[in-house]
Amino acid sequence: YYGQKDYQTASQYFNTYYTTYPKGEYTELARYYSGYGLYLDSPDPRLDQTQTYEAINQLQLYLEYYPQSERAAEAQKIMFELQEKLAYKELLAVRLYYNLGTYMRDNNYLSAVITAENALKNYPYSKYREEFMFYVLRSKYEQAIASVEEKLQGRYREVVDEYYTYMNEYPEGKYVKQAQKFYDYASKRITDAY
Repeated sequence: YYGQKDYQTASQYFNTYYTTYPKGEYTELARYYSGYGLYLDSPDPRLDQTQTYEAINQLQLYLEYYPQSERAAEAQKIMFELQEKLAYKELLAVRLYYNLGTYMRDNNYLSAVITAENALKNYPYSKYREEFMFYVLRSKYEQAIASVEEKLQGRYREVVDEYYTYMNEYPEGKYVKQAQKFYDYASKRITDAY
């Protein structure tokens, strides 16, 4: 099955082997190829990622059983690659929410903020970290612009806070100019009477 690139079925057979023969001669290989096959079969980030989660789970189990294995470094590298794929899927969701804005009177900016903040917690070392942080700032800015009068001051303050959070981590980041514009606009509109 593995040779025929039917990785889902192959993974199930590898799984059956290592559960049936936990001390068998090929148990280590079966554990590795169970996760590696699912990695090869992992779908595009825009699709359901159940298989990606399963691949990460299988490779994590492999590393727990065989941390000194010659394939341990490769398994670790594959897990990071799969996590980047999941982070990218979250980024696609954040972009979608941001682009929907206030469509149909829904506050999709809030959804963009929540999704981006969750992604930052779940994938703190992702290469998309800066973009997630910028989308939080940008979404809060857009939310402040579209805000009602009684929430305006609080939301402008949130924009300023997010600006400092972003600038502390990425003082030379690729979104600094836009972040500066958001900050300038929001800080000029904050009154001390709040």
